[in-house]
Formats: sequence, C-alpha cells, structure tokens
Amino acid sequence: MPLLTHASAPADALGPLASASGRPAPSDPSVTARKRRRWPSALWWSLALITLLCSIALLAPALAPYAPNEQLDIIRLKSQPPSLAHPLGTDQYSRDLLSRMLFGARISLSVAMIAVCLSATIGTAYGLLAGYIGGVVDAVMMRVLDAFLAIPRVLLLIALLAMWSPVPLPMLIVIIGCTGWFEVSRLVRAEVLAVKQRDYILAARALGAPNARLLGRHVLPNILNPVLVAAALGVGNVIILEAGLSYLGVGAHAPTASWGSIFFDGSEAFQSTWWIALFPGLAIVMTVLAFNAFGTALRDTLDPHQLAGGSTRR
Repeated sequence: MPLLTHASAPADALGPLASASGRPAPSDPSVTARKRRRWPSALWWSLALITLLCSIALLAPALAPYAPNEQLDIIRLKSQPPSLAHPLGTDQYSRDLLSRMLFGARISLSVAMIAVCLSATIGTAYGLLAGYIGGVVDAVMMRVLDAFLAIPRVLLLIALLAMWSPVPLPMLIVIIGCTGWFEVSRLVRAEVLAVKQRDYILAARALGAPNARLLGRHVLPNILNPVLVAAALGVGNVIILEAGLSYLGVGAHAPTASWGSIFFDGSEAFQSTWWIALFPGLAIVMTVLAFNAFGTALRDTLDPHQLAGGSTRR
C-alpha cells in the first residue's frame, strides 16, 4: 500500500510532486532568485541618482548663489580655486563655477532628454511602418536607413551645425534628435516583424480589426520595452555628444552654461585652473554612468528572457 505524504511534510519531500505539476516548490531557490532579479538594485540607485540630478537642474535658480553669467570681480576673483565662499572656485571671468554647474545641468539634461525623446519618436514611427507594411516599402525604407547609417553621426552634426553657427539651443536639440533615430528604427522594425506574426495579431486581423487599431492596441504596446531601454542608454550618449560638440565649438555657445562649454573653458589651462574642467567632467561621467546603469537594469527587468548576468533563461 503506497505511503501518503502528510500535509505538513517539508518542502523537499514535496519536490517531486511540485515538479510533476509543472510548478516549482515554494522553497525552490530559483523562485527566490527570480524574484530578486526582477528588481535589480542597480535600477534603484541609478533611478535615485537620476532623480537627484533632475531635481537639482529644476531647482537651479533657488540653489545657485549667483547668476550663471554674473562676473563678480574681474580683478580679485578671477580664476580662484575652491574655497568656502566659492565651493567649486571661479573661472577666468570671475564667474562662480557652482552656479554655472547648476544651470549647466539644466542645459545638458534638457538637451539630452528632449533629443532622445525626439529620436525615439521618429525611430519608432519609421520602424513601425517599415516592419508592419513590409514588402517593397520595407525594402526601400531600409535602404534609405542604410544610407543614413553610412554617414558618421559626429561628422554629420559638425557639418550641419557649422553651416548655421551660432545655432540656437532649440535648433541644436532638433538637429541632435533628428540624427539619432537610425538605430532605434532598425530595432523597432525587427521587433515588429516578430510581433506581427503572433497568434493574437492574426486573430485580431481575422476578426476584422483595422490596421490603425492593430498598430495602436496590439503591436505598439508590445515593442515599447526595447525602445525604453534604448532611450535610457541614449541619454548618456547624447550628454557625451553635446559635451564633445561644445568642446569643438559647435555646441552650446558662450555665455550659455552647459557642462560641455564649462569643460571647454577649463581645458585651455588645465594645469593652472584644473577645477574648471574637473568638476564638469566628473558631472558628465557620473550622469552617463547613472543613465547607463539604469538602462542596463531596465533591460534586465523588462526582458523576461534575460538574467541579471546576461544569460538566457531556459
């Protein structure tokens, strides 16, 4: 006569029964590990750091002790090192570096975030149409995209910005945003090609759902995860790009305070005025690290086929 397992038996005794039913036992370590991987710690600290940076940028008028372009004393306070009166020192025009850093966060973060949103919107729309329509239209649109990808983005930006120098800040955002959607569109197209062959799309089409409803209600919501990850990673890239353009003299122009322009002001005499280039450089590195960590953690959270270590679940 077979032995009956008591209800209060330990979980290891119920292991075969749990595996036979297709569900892991409650004490299965894989369940606990999976729950922990669902919200990686990097997601929280990077999100907290990004929130702090955005809050500082928004509250810059209240936090800055001086106006960003105010020349305090061109004789006595020129190129002063960090002190109690000026925690980050002053630049060669006797402007308080802390105030310029706070207002520069506004410019650098707003340029990066708005440009990435514009790039993600254009790239999503382009890839969505190319992947959903398919056929000759898809082939033509992809060849056009290949032509755009063949042009180095930095050289294209330098050529465009040099023709309209000095470029207003809104136009700078538009130009950066309109030259950064190429990779996003290719990613979206690949996702659309996979999604549109799934059963729920075929069922909705068989029920007579129009194309606009299929795209808006069924296709688009299921391809947004990689777009969000690409946008999070793209913010850090655009911050570096804007800083590099300002360093080359075709980005944000004086007296506009951005981290890239401040770094450019201090790079000419780094040995004697090291603080002018050091602090904006550290701000750029810290911000890019936060956005890259956030994008990587967001990918691990949203993608059910990836583990935190980069492997694939079986």
